[in-house]
Amino acid sequence: MRHRPIPSRRRVLVPLALVTALAGPIALCTTASATATGSTPSATSAATASAWRARLAEAVRQDVAAGAPGVTVRVDDGGGRVITIAQQTPWSQADHRLGAADEFKMGSNTKTMVATVLLQLVAEHRVGLADPVSRWLPGLIPGGDRITVRMLLDHTSGLFNYANDPAVLRGFTGQDTRAWSPRQLLAAAVRHPALFAPGARYSYSNTNYIALGLIAEQATGQGIADLIRQRITEPLHLTHTYLDTGTGTGTGTPGSPNLAHGYEPDAAHLAPVLPPGTPPGSAFAGPARPDGYVDTTATALSTEWAAGGMVSTAADWAHFDRALLGGKLLPPAQLKEMQTTVPEGPGTANRYGLGLEQVVTPCGTVWGHDGQVPGYSSEEYTDPTGQRTVSVFTTTVFGIAQPPAAAADHAVIDAAICAMLHS
Repeated sequence: MRHRPIPSRRRVLVPLALVTALAGPIALCTTASATATGSTPSATSAATASAWRARLAEAVRQDVAAGAPGVTVRVDDGGGRVITIAQQTPWSQADHRLGAADEFKMGSNTKTMVATVLLQLVAEHRVGLADPVSRWLPGLIPGGDRITVRMLLDHTSGLFNYANDPAVLRGFTGQDTRAWSPRQLLAAAVRHPALFAPGARYSYSNTNYIALGLIAEQATGQGIADLIRQRITEPLHLTHTYLDTGTGTGTGTPGSPNLAHGYEPDAAHLAPVLPPGTPPGSAFAGPARPDGYVDTTATALSTEWAAGGMVSTAADWAHFDRALLGGKLLPPAQLKEMQTTVPEGPGTANRYGLGLEQVVTPCGTVWGHDGQVPGYSSEEYTDPTGQRTVSVFTTTVFGIAQPPAAAADHAVIDAAICAMLHS
């Protein structure tokens, strides 16, 4: 899920050199490894992997020193060697020993899986990209006869982002613990006027993917969690990947030893980084932790659903990305549609396809998505072939909102993508 008050961390990518002197020494709990996954690399490739690992480890150290409670990185350069790094602050060890194989709440990366399911249904002629929303969800969305499935997928529908509704925001932050149904989320969105005429331009809206989840269910008679499981996670043997509906129906629990803990600043530390227009009193619920944080691990995901409710691991998601970009999940025509993009607007060279984003970085152009839910920021990218993959997981969203922390976090993403591409 992506929410307006949440900073988008890849709009401006900062070179690593700009943050090497951000913060003084800090005690960190660190694991780092480079493990062989195929044929034995040559001495040169091993040395290269070691150099990239050292660079990444330093960037991650700076990120934690600048305010991130924990960071994990996984880089697969497609050459048979995987780099994994995990670092965390000492105080967070009492909750959970962070590891690169941990499960993580994936936020809006969920949209790539949901879009994959929809495009599979398109290939089966069960749903059409030109179908009006009103065909599948009659009466639920005003003007639904002019909004198409494609417009939902590429965020050109003009629908208001329900995540910015004050009532939903209280659920998102955990202040309101009631469970939201998908239809209630849709109703919260359409209480607000549309942002523009359907198809006029791009504007990211989580509402689009709530509607898409409902359309997939209408077209198949199955729940979206079951569709993802049957069509993606089971065929790919993704044993740590599932949709957590936030209503107790997911296969994992907040107390699972496999789930990384997430944190957000407490009310006093959060207030300075909230943008204008955020409802007064906005704060994250959770038990207090050191350094002005609260533990948001137990915050339910009922406000996310098909927009942001997936839980996964870096290795599982890399396998998904390889299968998707490698043509194993979609026929060529639908994969081409997925990579047919629209500009995201002024100030960025990034473009959005159908649940998949084309992202321009200092080291090259990559495909993927990002995601944020309370306590969890995830970045998932791959090269155009799907052979090289990168994951950057951070155990906070707003904890890295201040400029120094944001710069350090951007530097980790840069360094990881550059390591993936050997650039």
